[in-house]
Amino acid sequence: MSDHRSKYDILVIGLGAVGSATLYQLSKAKKRILGIDRFEPPHTLGSSHGESRITRLAVGEGEDYVALAKRSHEIWREIEAETGAKIMTTTSGILMDSGIWPWAKHGSDGFWNRTVAFAKRRGISHEILDAYQLKKRFPAFQLESTGTAYLEFEAGFLRPELAIQTHLDLARNNGAELQFNSPVESVRTCDDSILVQTKTREILADKVLLSAGGWIKDFLPEAERPKFKICRQVLHWLEIQPGEADWTQYPVWMWGFGPNPEDFIYGFPSLDGRTVKIATESFVDAGHPDLLNRKVSAEEQEQFWKEKVEGRIHSLRRSFVRSVVCFYTVTDDARFVIKPLSGLEKVLLVSSCSGHGFKHSAALGEQLAQSLIGD
Repeated sequence: MSDHRSKYDILVIGLGAVGSATLYQLSKAKKRILGIDRFEPPHTLGSSHGESRITRLAVGEGEDYVALAKRSHEIWREIEAETGAKIMTTTSGILMDSGIWPWAKHGSDGFWNRTVAFAKRRGISHEILDAYQLKKRFPAFQLESTGTAYLEFEAGFLRPELAIQTHLDLARNNGAELQFNSPVESVRTCDDSILVQTKTREILADKVLLSAGGWIKDFLPEAERPKFKICRQVLHWLEIQPGEADWTQYPVWMWGFGPNPEDFIYGFPSLDGRTVKIATESFVDAGHPDLLNRKVSAEEQEQFWKEKVEGRIHSLRRSFVRSVVCFYTVTDDARFVIKPLSGLEKVLLVSSCSGHGFKHSAALGEQLAQSLIGD
């Protein structure tokens, strides 16, 4: 280990959705900034890959998240105007409710009803459709006759890899330093600074943002680790059955059809004209990202078709073009965790977006940067 220790004003550990957004915002200040990641982002080993992420303004997870979603949309439009990158596509978005079972999703019961209530209170443009109206407009969806759909006009999807890459490129252009393929081995106090150690380098920083996603568990005291569950998710791309539905013109969509959080399916318009990306959610704790099963079996695909797709979604073939694994970092209440790391007041931890964080990440990065610079 070299005796030389590089010194920075602020160090960001983990450059996924939130880390890259924060690094970009920090890079606008006249500070010495370093971003470090155990892999080379954007990559396929965390929570921010797979072509697309839904974004919506009326977020049933909590009304306090609405402002974050709105500000994130503004930031992405600003970045698009600056760079020409097409990060956000507005398609409108549908939330379908069975009318039989209330949604239980992301820590909130009555998720669909909360979404509608927040939209009304916050002036978010929307429309309510009954099952007949929905099927007439979007014939692929076989919603129960008792069902109702919320249609939000400003919803759409984000391209997560492009968003992260653009944040990192802008940060680098603004003078921030980046270091990839460098797992952090320890974070500790050193006099008035924080000492961060990798296999090849020791780094001093006045402040540290720890935004390591599921690997946040490696930095937590033993007693706190069980609070953060690592939940394997599988994304599927199904082949389109040509016919009544033009999937390229469909909105993003979510469908809660039962009493459990897993009684849920969501998807996107076709981005290639041949396939549609669809997924469900699972909340089984794998323990740690390094322990995830990254392979998807034919049996798993068949179970997904039978339990989630068959009888609900038309105009798709029972043909899986590909399936990809990612994961959520989840807490019991599905709230974001933003707090100092135990015993290290100059290290700010942000994690556990619980499967609903990407849409908020641009604004969250702005808020975190303001906090780190302003303290």
